[in-house]
Amino acid sequence: MSAKQLEQAAQATKTAFVFPGQGSQKVGMLAELAEQFSGIRDTFAEASEAVGFDLWQIAQMGEGLDQTEFTQPVLLTASIALWRVWLELGGVAPKYMAGHSLGEYSALVAAGALSLGDAVKLVNLRGKLMQTAVPQGVGAMAAILGLDDAKVIELCAQATAAGEGSVEAANYNAQGQVVVAGNKERVEAVMALAKENGGKAIALPVSVPSHCSLMKPAAEQFATALEQTAIEMPRIPVLQNVGAKAAADVSELRQALTEQLYESVQWTKTLQFLQDEGVEYIVECGPGNVLANMAKRLPNIEKALPLDTQSRLEDALNTVLVAEGKIA
Repeated sequence: MSAKQLEQAAQATKTAFVFPGQGSQKVGMLAELAEQFSGIRDTFAEASEAVGFDLWQIAQMGEGLDQTEFTQPVLLTASIALWRVWLELGGVAPKYMAGHSLGEYSALVAAGALSLGDAVKLVNLRGKLMQTAVPQGVGAMAAILGLDDAKVIELCAQATAAGEGSVEAANYNAQGQVVVAGNKERVEAVMALAKENGGKAIALPVSVPSHCSLMKPAAEQFATALEQTAIEMPRIPVLQNVGAKAAADVSELRQALTEQLYESVQWTKTLQFLQDEGVEYIVECGPGNVLANMAKRLPNIEKALPLDTQSRLEDALNTVLVAEGKIA
């Protein structure tokens, strides 16, 4: 359905779409829009059938929503439901797409590289493998604010050297905002060091330390599932988290998805690339506005627009269509 609409959509020259990762879920997401657009429930039904449990129920009632094996397929489905509504309303095909962590899978579905059914099965498995790789309470993540990337890397090395286990930079989200991940005690050591060095540190409420070497066992098992999944080259370039660039071929794309489990998310570089390519409008396609809030602080971004309510969707559609010269 959306493949044909994507082919018919007008091509944008200064708009990029970004897809959020875990942390953007909230109970009751898209309920308001679902009353207006039947396609949202249809998308959830299609994904639920593929994965074998009711994703809409989890999204609306919240039971299991914060368990990563459920969070991931729910968020991906919510993003694709919004993407389909965007196309249905005559939205443009963006110049680039990118997704933060799990959001990379949403971007690949939207760009026609993966089917929705295959993607929800993959991210459900990704969640299970991530959860079993590190027993509950062993790993942790924290946001380090107000220090530059190099300083955070230095503090991670210092904290790792001071005891058992390790801690690494997991997400480079923006200047002065780096998330670290690893063994709980090492993460706590970095938090203390950050405060001593004039930074701030906030523990994140996550069940799994993503994007660090503790995820390597999960990545090895996940690679097998990826190999067995049909993947095509995206119809719109998708900037991947590993390397902050679009893959040259499908094997490179698969490799980057495997590495993404234990390598850091290069979000700062991704947004820099978009700006260098003349992107001025960022549309966040998913629940919430975390990525839009990060993007709107950037010097060359005119507007960063979330889509997850009726008024936000209308505002984004109008703003982008005017900016791209599709309506006066």
